Amino acid sequence: MQTRLTAGDAELTINPEHGCRIESLRIGGTEVLRQGERYGAFPMAPWCGRTENGRFRNGVTTHRLPLNAPPHAIHGTVRELAWKTARSSAAEAVFTCELGAPWPYRGVVTQVFELAEDSLTLRFGVETQEDSFPAQAGWHPWFLRNLGGGGQDVRIDFTPAWQEERGENHLPTGRRIDPSPSALLRAREGHPAPGVWDDCFGMPDGVDVTLTWPGELELEVASRAEWVVIYDEPAEAVCVEPQSGPPNGLNTLPRLVTPIDPLEVESTWTWRRL
Repeated sequence: MQTRLTAGDAELTINPEHGCRIESLRIGGTEVLRQGERYGAFPMAPWCGRTENGRFRNGVTTHRLPLNAPPHAIHGTVRELAWKTARSSAAEAVFTCELGAPWPYRGVVTQVFELAEDSLTLRFGVETQEDSFPAQAGWHPWFLRNLGGGGQDVRIDFTPAWQEERGENHLPTGRRIDPSPSALLRAREGHPAPGVWDDCFGMPDGVDVTLTWPGELELEVASRAEWVVIYDEPAEAVCVEPQSGPPNGLNTLPRLVTPIDPLEVESTWTWRRL
């Protein structure tokens, strides 16, 4: 059963039984997310992006995950689970799900949605029920490249401190490089070359990315998280993914969730009509 939140002329539709995915975000009657079973905006946990060859270590123990994007494991497990509704009101909803196989540790994930007239706040909490484990959390929204009203394609504006060099296996090599000035400029002008990015960027002062559909809508994606993946290869959509660590971070930058230290991540989308 879907959950609908409303605030002013904003309407959010969440499907807890389908991975607690945002199926729709309409602002003034205009849909901003790509529609379809795989799209909308889905949560990523207990890892984000690709985990190399589906393997990660926790101390001396090596774990193997299903290769759902061969040769890698991608985007966590919670997007495939049915979530439970903890509470829901007109403009706020809270959902939970339990971690378990194929993830090798028991835990609980909580996701909070707070809708206002000009913003959506998303919160993640990842807790362990037994042993400590490395984890990541983030969001994977599919924003429409064009809002369909005859306007221009979206422009993406952000100023990262660095770009994670992407290897042939689509994973960061461990080398930080300067983002391409020409690619950033093309994105700001609304016509990046096809297939420019499936890349992770570092923003140590917090994620801050602005999407602008000229003459229609401006939407800012912000988070205290320091990592964002930009994916703009599809013709229909662009993805701006704030997350708590880089792709393959279970191996390269593990963040332990312990009984006294859960993983908490927050992101706010703020918009205004143009």
